[in-house]
Amino acid sequence: MSAKKIIKHAMPVSLSPSLSPSLSQRERGAESRCASTTLDTLSCPAPAKLNLFLHVVGRREDGYHLLQTLFRLIDFSDTLHFTLREDGVVRRISELEGVAQEQDLCVRAARLLQQECGCPLGADIAVEKRIPMGGGLGGGSSDAATTLLALNRLWNLGLSRARLMQMGLTLGADVPVFIFGENAFAEGVGEQLQAYAVPDAWYVVLFPPVHVATAQIFARPELTRNTNSLTIRALPMAQLHNDLQPVVCDLYPEVAWHLAWLGQFAEARMTGSGACVFAGFESAEQAQAVLSQLPLGMHGIVAHGLPHHPLRDFAAT
Repeated sequence: MSAKKIIKHAMPVSLSPSLSPSLSQRERGAESRCASTTLDTLSCPAPAKLNLFLHVVGRREDGYHLLQTLFRLIDFSDTLHFTLREDGVVRRISELEGVAQEQDLCVRAARLLQQECGCPLGADIAVEKRIPMGGGLGGGSSDAATTLLALNRLWNLGLSRARLMQMGLTLGADVPVFIFGENAFAEGVGEQLQAYAVPDAWYVVLFPPVHVATAQIFARPELTRNTNSLTIRALPMAQLHNDLQPVVCDLYPEVAWHLAWLGQFAEARMTGSGACVFAGFESAEQAQAVLSQLPLGMHGIVAHGLPHHPLRDFAAT
C-alpha cells in the first residue's frame, strides 16, 4: 500500500482554514475576461479517492483532529455536466436524493466562485452520481473541486491552483487535494499537501450498505488520537493503518464483515471514516478475479489508480 518513490522536487502546499482568499492582480483581470468565453458546455469527471492510510496524530484546541494520510486518486468517478448561463443563475438541474440544492457542495462551490470573482455568469449543473455518499471516497468533495475547476474554465476566469485550493478549503478539508491534482501525503486537518508518487495499482473497492457519520466517529472516546507522526521519507518502511477503522467496525458490523472477506486475498483497509473498504493488487486480472468471487449481497468495483487528476490542467499554475 505504501508508495516507493517520493517526488523530491515537489513543494508542500499549506492552507490555513482561517486564511481569507484575496484576488491577485492577475486574478482581478480575470473578472473583466469572465464574459468573453465561447465555451457553452463542459462534461467533467470527479474522481474518488482512497486513503491508503489514515493516522490521527493529535487534536487542536478548537477540536479539529490532526491527521496524516496518503490520498490516492482512482478512476471511479461521478460525472458533472455544466451549461453556461448568461443570467448569473446557478442551479442543479438533476435530482440528488437526500441533498437539498442549497446544501449541495457543487452549488455552493459555484456561488462561492461567483462571489469571489464578481462573475456575472451562471451555470446549470447536472450530477451523475456513482460514488456512494458516506463511504469515505470523497465524492462530495470531489464534485465541489470539479465544479471549481470546470467553471474556472467555462467562465474563463484563469484563477491559479493555489487560489482555487484556498476557496475549496472553505467548503471542506478534502476539497483541496482534488484541486491539487496529484496523489498526495497530507497533514494538518488534511490540507497540507505534498505530491507523492504512488506505484501503479488496481483496487477492489467494496461498498458496505451503511452510511457512516464522520463526526460521530471522531467524537468516540475510544478513538486513538496519539499515533506517532511520520515524515514523508519514512512512509515506505512505516507500519500504516487507519485509526478510525476499529471504531467503525465496532459500530458497523457490516464494515467488519467486508474487511474480513476482502482480507482473505490481500491486506484490506477502510478508506477515510468508512464505510468503503479496499485492497490493492498489481494487475487488473488479479483484482477482477477477486471481484468475481463476491458473495451474495456484497457489492464493489475494480478501480485503477490515477497518476494525477484528469482536470489537473484546468487551473493556472
